[in-house]
Amino acid sequence: MQIHTGFGDKDLDLRLANPLHLRAVLEDKRFEKCHIVLLHASYPFCKEASYLASIYHQVHLDFGLAVPKLSVQGMISSVKELLELAPLTKVMFSTDGYAFPETFYLGAKKAREVIFIVLRDACRDGDLSLPEAVKAARDIFAGNAIRFYNIKGVAKSDSNSCMSTNFVKLASTISQSNASLVRVIWVDASGQHRCRVVPVKRFYEVVVKNGVGLTFACMGMTSAVDGPAEETDLTATGEIRLIPDLSTKWQIPWEEREEMVLADMHLKPGNAWEYCPREALRRVSKILKAEFNLEMNAGFENEFYLLRSELWEGKQEYVPIDSTSYCSTAAYDAASSIFHEILAALNSLNIPVEQLHAEAGKGQFEIALGHKACFKAADSLIFTRETIRAIVRRHGILATFVPKYALDDVGSGSHVHISLWQNGQNVFMASDGSSKHGMSEVGEAFMAGVLDHLPSILAFTAPVPNSYDRIQPNTWSGAYQCWGKENREAPLRTSCPPGVMDGLVSNFEIKSFDGCANPHLGLAAVMGAGIDGLRRKLHLPEPIDANPFSLEGKLLRLPKSLDESLAAFMKDEVIQGFIGKKLSIAIMGVRKAEIAFYSRKDAYKMLIHCY
Repeated sequence: MQIHTGFGDKDLDLRLANPLHLRAVLEDKRFEKCHIVLLHASYPFCKEASYLASIYHQVHLDFGLAVPKLSVQGMISSVKELLELAPLTKVMFSTDGYAFPETFYLGAKKAREVIFIVLRDACRDGDLSLPEAVKAARDIFAGNAIRFYNIKGVAKSDSNSCMSTNFVKLASTISQSNASLVRVIWVDASGQHRCRVVPVKRFYEVVVKNGVGLTFACMGMTSAVDGPAEETDLTATGEIRLIPDLSTKWQIPWEEREEMVLADMHLKPGNAWEYCPREALRRVSKILKAEFNLEMNAGFENEFYLLRSELWEGKQEYVPIDSTSYCSTAAYDAASSIFHEILAALNSLNIPVEQLHAEAGKGQFEIALGHKACFKAADSLIFTRETIRAIVRRHGILATFVPKYALDDVGSGSHVHISLWQNGQNVFMASDGSSKHGMSEVGEAFMAGVLDHLPSILAFTAPVPNSYDRIQPNTWSGAYQCWGKENREAPLRTSCPPGVMDGLVSNFEIKSFDGCANPHLGLAAVMGAGIDGLRRKLHLPEPIDANPFSLEGKLLRLPKSLDESLAAFMKDEVIQGFIGKKLSIAIMGVRKAEIAFYSRKDAYKMLIHCY
């Protein structure tokens, strides 16, 4: 039912048009399941309408007629008042055209201007993030009405193009903080986090549209040398543009004078560079969606060491901050104040943390993140690493995600949990308990593809020679090509977290993923392998429930070195096809250079400063 409240009809007694008079109706049990829309923004009773929408589930709001009939400031203030309390999912717009057809045009035009100003101000004031503002605009103009009126057959626009256009328009005029500098961040083929820093004025006037210039060589660099490695086919000749992805722009929690944003690599604005890691994951994700109507979610665990600097015989050495055991309360207590800062920062970046604890290594900890769509999960992992390193550095401590900080201690991984989603539902697990392994046919085929290609996937997820010092038997890192149900010695482990029906699994974990990996490239390789499994309708072998080491000789050993995983990747035309020929060549060249450099004794020790 649509109810005229506030102005709109000349025979209306405005004194009786206050929507608060509807409370008796709204609280009557006979009308609990009604769907009611208060029209015309209830002007001048906008605040009262907003209040009703906030406490009565059946009340929705429409601000047609208030736009474009009121003055510009009247339109802006009325919409702001509606959004003060009303959920963003309960506010809609209709042009309410009447008297002459131009009203439709004027309503549509002015509504966009008004909503832009209102949401821009909300971002500036910190009420909304840029992604939340864009979603609100989509919902107000279309999504809320489509759901409320159950409108069928509505054509959907391209989400990415809409997102980009709206973000550019919104972010080109505002900054979410009083920042004076913006860090434009990218992660290269070796997994290095790098950035260019530009003044905020130049960022919004120039960089948002035109990007920052960067040499082709940037994707041929290793963790050891800031120059293109041989055999990457990349040189110092040629330049790309780092185009900020404004959906990832945040005020830096630990440095209020700065913002940070992740960047895509373009040959020129609008023309993606085929070496771009984020574009590689975006491209493979589109294949999964187009062929199977599936999306991959990912949730990362972050293991890392906290080290302090000491002078030993005149040399600087880094030693763990404590020597306690797995899940030690004393270890957590020693660093709890730091973790409070880290979690507050991650929360401000909209990165959910599920749990944290002291790990088995001396000075080692783990922070487990919640799952997200894989692209956002990769972005969040980058920001998580940045956050942890920066905050502990302020306490005079070095955080390192290197796979094997000390060869005689426990290694650090970046285990990732993978699930498949369709129309908002997890379709990795079986719909009932009839499945042999607790997963759907789709889930099994996808996971079987990952298992089949795992040796070559390691070239992405375990990308430095030191990675293979971690992937050893009896270290819970997954050294054999097998899978198991809740078997933490298997590289692929099906998981059944609390809340999942007995006998079903919600996701599988990949243990051979570490903190040196570029997360976009790693997930692109995993997804490509899964797609191959779906295409070939692969099945999993029987799970291994024992320690795989006890079955030595009966199971294939995963690559024992980067040389072996690189050799597997060089033979794997399927994964190369998903990653792209040129990017694959560059990655091979970088890996060969890493192998050569880290063959020197103790060269791995410099990795604590790189990762």
